[in-house]
Amino acid sequence: MCLMPHTFSYQHLYNFTNSIFTAMGCKPDDAAIATTVLLSADLRGIDSHGVARLTGYVRLWEAKRVNATPSIKIVHETPSTAVVDGGAGLGLVVAPFAMQVAIDKAKNVGTGWVSVRNSNHFGIAGYHAMMALPHDMIGIAMTNASALVAPTFSIERMLGTNPIAVAIPAGTQPAFVADFATTTASNGKLEILQRKNADTPNGWVQDSKGNESTDANELKKGGALLPLGGDRERGSHKGYALGSIVDIFSAVLSGASYGPWVPPFPAYVPMPENMPGAGLGHFFGAMRIDAFRPAADFKEHMDNWITRFRNAKPASETNGVLIPGDPEREMEAHRMANGIPLVDSVVTELKTIAEKFGLDI
Repeated sequence: MCLMPHTFSYQHLYNFTNSIFTAMGCKPDDAAIATTVLLSADLRGIDSHGVARLTGYVRLWEAKRVNATPSIKIVHETPSTAVVDGGAGLGLVVAPFAMQVAIDKAKNVGTGWVSVRNSNHFGIAGYHAMMALPHDMIGIAMTNASALVAPTFSIERMLGTNPIAVAIPAGTQPAFVADFATTTASNGKLEILQRKNADTPNGWVQDSKGNESTDANELKKGGALLPLGGDRERGSHKGYALGSIVDIFSAVLSGASYGPWVPPFPAYVPMPENMPGAGLGHFFGAMRIDAFRPAADFKEHMDNWITRFRNAKPASETNGVLIPGDPEREMEAHRMANGIPLVDSVVTELKTIAEKFGLDI
């Protein structure tokens, strides 16, 4: 049910989103996992990667760039590694499959590492990394993405926002979950500002000539996102290096397309010419804690680590020290209880695709 104008219960959005993936032709199990992954972003407060992206997935499917019934398979493997071909499926489905392969390999030999090709946008990286937590494992997830980012000292868009997520279990404390783009801000945050007709902070984007800009629509004018750090003086070369590592692990290693040849998420943007690989690439890792030390000992010390950092002397009385994962975990509890807010433009888009499939939001 709708709890208040433009605030929907999780179950309501789950049922609606699941019906859209089903209408696209996804198998029931695939529709369910795609829905769960997508809505995990909304629950955790990462609104740019949740149902706001549903229209984009539908458009990719309509453009025949997403296969609703993919043949996902392992095409190469060793006891601890594998390459997965996603069959051009939804990354929301391909990524959990590949992460499970990494977890299964870690169960057998201590660690598992999987690189993926021929996939699509996989939602939030944190969901996939967190799959390792119930198994007393550390999870790692990363993906390359549409080329929107200019390397330090360049005006050419060569890399994606290329996120990295690491999930580490603890004992009585909540898990440590870091999930971040290797740019100063993700493209999704630009899209949120565009919907609000707001400017960006300094250091997020540059114009087509390489000048600093605060225009949230700069990418549409030939500009680029900036690597984490914003400019060389603030360490953008480090963000550039991190994004490059993600691109190489995810795509050069697997046989996916990389750099400026990564397929764009918007279906209306032409595909790059002379693509060197197949689709988007992802990379996943799972490490069994007891492959290094007894899990109970590790989690006891993780609790100690988290407690000490959480109690670090704050710089001001109004802001305490956060542990990576705290804000998202708190937001998930709040939104599960009180509903997920959607801005007008997203509701309008959802109504449009609902009508396309003869459904009602």
